[in-house]
Amino acid sequence: MNLEVSIGKLKLFNPVMVASGTFGKEYGKFFDINLLGAYVAKTVTLKARIGNPPPRVTETFAGMLNSIGLENKGVDDFIENKLQELSGLKIPIVASVAGDNENEYAALCKKLDGCRKVRAIELNLSCPNVRHGERIGLIAQDEKAVYGIVKKARGSTDKTLIAKLSPNVTDITVIALAAERAGCDAVSLINTFPALAVDTQTFRPMLGNVIGGLSGPAIKPIALKMVRDVCNKVRIPVVGIGGITDYKDALEFMICGATAFQVGTANFINPEAPIEILKEIKSYLKRKNIESIKKIIGSLEI
Repeated sequence: MNLEVSIGKLKLFNPVMVASGTFGKEYGKFFDINLLGAYVAKTVTLKARIGNPPPRVTETFAGMLNSIGLENKGVDDFIENKLQELSGLKIPIVASVAGDNENEYAALCKKLDGCRKVRAIELNLSCPNVRHGERIGLIAQDEKAVYGIVKKARGSTDKTLIAKLSPNVTDITVIALAAERAGCDAVSLINTFPALAVDTQTFRPMLGNVIGGLSGPAIKPIALKMVRDVCNKVRIPVVGIGGITDYKDALEFMICGATAFQVGTANFINPEAPIEILKEIKSYLKRKNIESIKKIIGSLEI
């Protein structure tokens, strides 16, 4: 059977990707990471960031709240050290970047454009746990900002560009169309929802930053709806994200039109979730006598 899919110039042997910040090379102790479609690295910024105060992660009903705040050592450290740590990977590496403005995103893309190991760049426009300079709200909530950033980034790299979008908008298709017009090769959605958890013993928030990003099974139905909406509007590929824990979840996203998908929160629960999903998709296609995964994409009947 044929599991190959394409996202811009990026060719994947299968549609299984791991979401940024949820998966590390140490997971290679559980299975061969090279069996996956692609590896999306943790988001990096131009300069190092210390992130948000702890506690940074807490479990909630049907999901997880996190408020890491994009802690990282900066893009230069990523290029000099992190990529070296990932040198054993044969599958495509997708770098994830975040900045405060057009110039920072462009500078990040320019630096990564010279890295042969990086096959694509995901523009993180939607992390709910950081302030972007003086901006009120998320970059991904402003179609003009999204257009400007993608346009500037497009001029700084020939690599496949993916815009990661936020669900915290009135109409996500408007934002996706802006990214497409600006030259993005694909969009990935959705990122997390701002949410709150409270400790009834201490009467304090469970997270040091008070508010965190909600992910996991709780957001899947909303993510599916948004993926379908965007797939019906744009001509570029869509990467589905949000509450995927098993192969049925993953197939739902593809049936709604997603070309590929990213496994995120499930990695914290079961480190083998991505490979199990891949194996079960293969079994499903065999049972259904479906020769190509592409026949699944956008097959929703209404």
